[in-house]
Amino acid sequence: MDDSVNIPKVNRLVLQNLIAGLSDGLILLENDGTIAWANRAALEMHRIEALSDLGENAVDYRRRFTLRYRNNHLLGEGQYPLERLLAGETFDEVTVEVLPSGDEAESRVHTVRGLILEDAGAKPDVLVLIIRDETPRFEAEARFESAFNANPAPGLICRLEDERFIRVNQGFLEMTGFTREEIIGISVEELGLFSACDTGEDALKRLHEGRVIRQREALIPIQGGDRLVIVAGETIAVAEEPCMLFTFADLDGRRKAQNALRQSEERFFKSFRLSPAPAAVSRLEDFVLTEVNDAFLQLCGRKEAEVVGKTASELRLWEDVSARRDLEKRLRDNIPIRNENMRMKLSDGGAAECIVSAERAEINDQQCVIWAIQDVTERRRSENELIEAIESVMTDTSWFSRTVVERLAGMRQNASRATPSASLKDLTDREEEILSLICDGCSDKEMSERLHLSKHTIRNHIASLYGKIGVNRRTAAVIWARERGFAGRKGK
Repeated sequence: MDDSVNIPKVNRLVLQNLIAGLSDGLILLENDGTIAWANRAALEMHRIEALSDLGENAVDYRRRFTLRYRNNHLLGEGQYPLERLLAGETFDEVTVEVLPSGDEAESRVHTVRGLILEDAGAKPDVLVLIIRDETPRFEAEARFESAFNANPAPGLICRLEDERFIRVNQGFLEMTGFTREEIIGISVEELGLFSACDTGEDALKRLHEGRVIRQREALIPIQGGDRLVIVAGETIAVAEEPCMLFTFADLDGRRKAQNALRQSEERFFKSFRLSPAPAAVSRLEDFVLTEVNDAFLQLCGRKEAEVVGKTASELRLWEDVSARRDLEKRLRDNIPIRNENMRMKLSDGGAAECIVSAERAEINDQQCVIWAIQDVTERRRSENELIEAIESVMTDTSWFSRTVVERLAGMRQNASRATPSASLKDLTDREEEILSLICDGCSDKEMSERLHLSKHTIRNHIASLYGKIGVNRRTAAVIWARERGFAGRKGK
């Protein structure tokens, strides 16, 4: 029995039928350069209908189609894949752009391989050009490149193989001040992308392993300093190479704002602490004191630990509880407090005459109230003593000259005057009623009962009257009324 293997001969027609349905394009070339055959896929890749449209031979093909590399460099005579095959050269994965001569709109991207099939005598029998249409892939990459470059959000792309940057967009260059030449080709570690990141080691490990890098804050180097960003990495393929796309969110504006806010707050609290005037800060929601300065502690005679963390109510800080509640209500309604007369209860059992101002403010993202207090106890005491002395002298002026009496009267008015004095016609009906009852010697309670008003409302009317006529005590108000011949409601 003959053990030799009989290899069946397959003619070209059979081969052509076998490969006609392949998705890759195939062009068969004779040894004399004649284009012998092409399958349907090859014709479609060239946007033609018939084999004759490819040209009679390799030279004719070069006249009908313009080929150029991806860098736009045109292929010259002898460089076309068909011509290289005729020269006996085989090649793999040559990417060219194919254009029907004079028609840029029909441009296609082909990756071609050249094979030489030999006959039984090891002589070239048929030359084969295998074509793969890469147009959709390159169009997608072109769209990605365009979107990447146009995106205002900073971006970088590095190869995973060597972790070197191969793409950088304008957003990153504008954010950092680098040029494209300074970025392309350097590695992630050379740029120091994660060198000032708390989780930098984890990020680099994920990069080495080709894994997604979740968002994290980092300080990236820029020209003349660094910049606070949020950086994230996503694996992608660029030209079939595994890569990582880094995207950035610039937080430097927020960092500068935070630094400016911190510095502003530091300046505020330094001036607050060093201020010679008593001051305090409380939360708006419950009026718990959170900060007090030394002048405040000296005034009330308490230690900081006794005051901070408590409310004015818990400390029984103010004598008039209803007035304190009224101040807090007005502040909740966002009404600033200006120059309110209040009496502070001191730790030694005494009291201090105070002028209180307060206003809402946001501190460390919390609504607070800043309290400014002026201790006028000594001034009030001096004014009262002066007025009492003048009044004592004025009880008997028979032995004074007219000039001295007039000067004493002027001193009395100046001592008791806080604001320019009004005339009787400037008073409202209610203020006239209050002044009349003061002249009659009525107390706040008696006024409340007569006018059917609350004691708090009576005090407000009295304060308004005092402010208008420029006095700060009942005796001065009575003197003011008598000097102007005010007879009160009884006389009307």
